[in-house]
Amino acid sequence: MKKVLLLLLIFSLGAAQASALERRPRKNRKAKSENTETQQHANPTTESQEQAEQMSHPETGRVTRRPMPKPATDLNPEQIDSLLAVWSERQALASYETFFNDYINLDSATIASAIAADKTPDSVYVQRLKDLVSPVPLCYNPIVKGYIDRYVSANTGTISRILGLSQYYFPIIEEELIKAGLPVELRALPIIESALSPTALSPMGALGLWQFMPATGKAYGLEINSLIDERCSPVRSTRAACRYLRDLYNIYHDWTLAIAAYNCGPGNVNKAIARAGGDCRSFWDIYEYLPRETRGYVPAFIGATYAYAYHRLHNIEPTEPPMPIATDTIRVDRLMHLGQIASTLDIPMETLRQLNPQYKMDIIPATTKSYTVVLPLRYISSYIAQQDSIFAKDSAYLKEYINPANLQKKIQEHRVTYYTVKRGDTLGAIARRYRVTTSQLMRWNGIKNPDRLRLGQRLRIEGR
Repeated sequence: MKKVLLLLLIFSLGAAQASALERRPRKNRKAKSENTETQQHANPTTESQEQAEQMSHPETGRVTRRPMPKPATDLNPEQIDSLLAVWSERQALASYETFFNDYINLDSATIASAIAADKTPDSVYVQRLKDLVSPVPLCYNPIVKGYIDRYVSANTGTISRILGLSQYYFPIIEEELIKAGLPVELRALPIIESALSPTALSPMGALGLWQFMPATGKAYGLEINSLIDERCSPVRSTRAACRYLRDLYNIYHDWTLAIAAYNCGPGNVNKAIARAGGDCRSFWDIYEYLPRETRGYVPAFIGATYAYAYHRLHNIEPTEPPMPIATDTIRVDRLMHLGQIASTLDIPMETLRQLNPQYKMDIIPATTKSYTVVLPLRYISSYIAQQDSIFAKDSAYLKEYINPANLQKKIQEHRVTYYTVKRGDTLGAIARRYRVTTSQLMRWNGIKNPDRLRLGQRLRIEGR
């Protein structure tokens, strides 16, 4: 498969060069052709080489030479991985742009007009939501308008960061939703659940992109113990969420009710339906009987869906994703520390943690079964080539974890960390560094205003 993709990439590069030649003025093409003919007389080539290297122009009948791309056989595995990584990143970014350019379909005049407008009429919001043609009903009312305003506010920057993260997480989430036969629009749920943070932890103990409680996560097949928590795994948690959402939809046969039940549990939704009189078709029929936090859940879902689709109309651009977009997986069948990979391949530990957030203490507990490790695509061949060197470091990295007493001590130490505020620090940057949310830092440290940090201030950071 790699060779096929590589050949496609090389072919596209060659085609781009040919296209550039076609776009040159005729005078230049003539000079180039004459120069080529002179070179051919001076350096004759074989007939097969000429056929491979020459390009005939039907308009003039002249022949020009184009440089042949370097054969794949001349590249080593690391170079091939590098080319594939570049190609994969370009494909991912092109797909991201295609969605907004072709399906949201906003021209520059419309965007400029929307940005310049002081106030958008309600009728425009209604039409924009209608234009998304979603199987999940996207109603508009003052409650929804409040959440739209919150997401597109220039003061928070939340949706800008989410858009950057979505370039990595949404392809993973969308693939699992499509496999499960669920509406792709459900990708907005992790926005309101975790702001697309795979390590987001709620005060009640819900964790991950989809904010699973431990019992629910285990019920849907997620492994949760001292070393691994698959609620943080983007792939595994999304598969579990798809099964849970399908079960909820099979109960209510309405996506707004299923989404509400995802937030507060089907028991609370059933109570609300009973209190509303029993003949309820949607979330809005039981709105006033739901728990307070759930009343804002479906409106927040609609607001997040709107903000994702129409961010350009509000002059919002995505930030750069903090992790590599082009990745692949390696299966590991022995106990290993992520530090063994990082030190051998010279990959930053923080990158490995971002790509593998389910390993709570950076340990892959592959003793009785195998696990996968996500790596930047450009390092896959290097891992395979240096696998023995990586394995050889196990005693250095794992000696303090093998003893049960040491392991328990490490688990206790892992739960609380302290950070001293330095010049230029912001609460958001510190939260991202330690894979927690700003609200968690504020709660753990009794901070009322996130913009008022003091130099030398000691922040408590709790682990999972």
